Amino acid sequence: MSEQGLLIEHAQVKYGRKVVIADASLPALRPGTLTALIGPNGAGKSTLLRGLAGLEPMTGAVTLHGQPLAPMSVAQRARQVTYMPQHLPPGLGLSVIESVMAALRVAGNGGDCLEQAYGALQRIGIAALADHMLNALSGGQRQLVSLAQLIARKPRVMLLDEPTSALDLSYQLRVMDCVRQMVGQHQLIAVIVLHDISLAARFADHIAVLREGAVVAFGAAEQVLTAQLFAEVYGVRARVERCSRQTLQVVVDSPV
Repeated sequence: MSEQGLLIEHAQVKYGRKVVIADASLPALRPGTLTALIGPNGAGKSTLLRGLAGLEPMTGAVTLHGQPLAPMSVAQRARQVTYMPQHLPPGLGLSVIESVMAALRVAGNGGDCLEQAYGALQRIGIAALADHMLNALSGGQRQLVSLAQLIARKPRVMLLDEPTSALDLSYQLRVMDCVRQMVGQHQLIAVIVLHDISLAARFADHIAVLREGAVVAFGAAEQVLTAQLFAEVYGVRARVERCSRQTLQVVVDSPV
């Protein structure tokens, strides 16, 4: 079906009179795919994600499997699309397992919430934190719990704003592996803001590059990530090479 997927057409977000997202359009993002949003600071990546989540007023058309998101109630939209912010709120007076179960109940998930919640923690590798209180966790641990809340709900669309920013290298890879597997296993659509371009190149099916509120490139990593793009968008001289395991690596040599 031509309408299958998440389609973004002429999205615009303003903060007062300031236009943050000018005119962003993306081809239909299909189920089973992961799209990374990259670009320099201030390009509008997080703002676009918040607009898709319904947290910022956005004009333009956003449809999911042919159904416009704008007319949906907050509850309806939350069942279809879940959002993980970059900056998490302070810990509440709940344990880790209780917080994941609460997220499942809010989303109206049926079945055994305890089993589903514990399964999500196991999937990320943080089952040992199940009885810990949220307000006693580090920033990186709370980031992992937030991801567990999201994946336990198995939405159609996952929107993640820099989910690896507070994590060490081991958990960065574990989180991206987990999201990649969830997307494939449940035919979800994931849109992820990433600062680490090599991580985006390794895990994403598509990369969308934002600059000054507009999408300036979209496609597979090997097509999008070029020396010219790094010079024009990031202002650096960079090389994109394959390592011995054939994964793309970005090597930045100097400012332009």
